[in-house]
Amino acid sequence: MIEGVQRRSTKLVAGMQEFNYNDRLKMLGLQRLEERRMRSDLTETFKIVNRKYDINPELFFQPDEGDRRGHDQKLFKKRCID
Repeated sequence: MIEGVQRRSTKLVAGMQEFNYNDRLKMLGLQRLEERRMRSDLTETFKIVNRKYDINPELFFQPDEGDRRGHDQKLFKKRCID
């Protein structure tokens, strides 16, 4: 729904009417709203996990207790069961 508002507003820019939505975004230096939301969510996750806020990360995330390679800040992701 909100993506539609951005789609329509990019058409209002002079000379952009003939281009498709992806091309208009590229020319205007914009991202899809879905991509911007994802980036924002990842940034907030990083800040919570790295204690940039005065919030206990375990209220939101469960650390991965698995014995895996890499860094020690991996998060456990529950699997969906259908």
